[in-house]
Amino acid sequence: MLDALDLDSFPLDKAGSVEREALVERCRAEMAAGGMFNLDGFVRAEAAQAEADRHKPKMDSESFNHARTHNVYFRKEVPGLAADHPALVTFETSNNTLCSDQLDGSLVGQIYRWEPLIDFLADVMHKPALYPMDDPLAAFNVMQYREGQALNWHFDRSEFTVTLLLQAPDAGGAFEYRTDLRSADDPNYDGVARLLAGNDPEMQSMSVVPGTLNVFKGVNTPHRVTPVKGRRARMIAVLTYYEQPGAMFTREEQLGFYGRTTY
Repeated sequence: MLDALDLDSFPLDKAGSVEREALVERCRAEMAAGGMFNLDGFVRAEAAQAEADRHKPKMDSESFNHARTHNVYFRKEVPGLAADHPALVTFETSNNTLCSDQLDGSLVGQIYRWEPLIDFLADVMHKPALYPMDDPLAAFNVMQYREGQALNWHFDRSEFTVTLLLQAPDAGGAFEYRTDLRSADDPNYDGVARLLAGNDPEMQSMSVVPGTLNVFKGVNTPHRVTPVKGRRARMIAVLTYYEQPGAMFTREEQLGFYGRTTY
């Protein structure tokens, strides 16, 4: 696995070194300033493409097509907000997902469980520790977006999200976001409505190269992935960590996200 990682540029495995500490401080500063950081090419380009190619047969034959209609909150109702408020406009989202138990022996799974990465993420996020999930479906996923598929506007439930881009599409598939549009004290429903209507000049767009590890705070920053265009799909791994060991999705969450349950 280590041959697949650019540990010269990103010395996550050199605990206590000046180089690792400098990287931690750089990522902390970027997170504080913009709510995210990228390790561009953390996985070498050829290794990222090989991993994407490895998953294509299962993606075609065994993946779960998660298609749903939702608003930015992923909630049918928001207390105090009228049902016809423009902040509650709905969108279509669709992708295909492979779950952890379908990814045995994968590079993604090895990276997910690699302790130097987990320790690095905990340091950057100012956490005493982070832990992989025990959930056999949700711990790490590989998601594919074919032509016309998109991840539409939403706020995240978790404090931060870790992703690894394996394959970029021919066109489309851009990551769009609006930093800190709301806060714990101010839901800013009118500001949300303006963004969803395409009227927020502070919205930003980002495209990264395959192999890039992205860590993103999406609780108060709405974001989306625009529809993919062309024959080449967008393929991305999602790595989920918690501050306590033993984390599991509920049966209802497993069923909703993956179309099946393990209990």
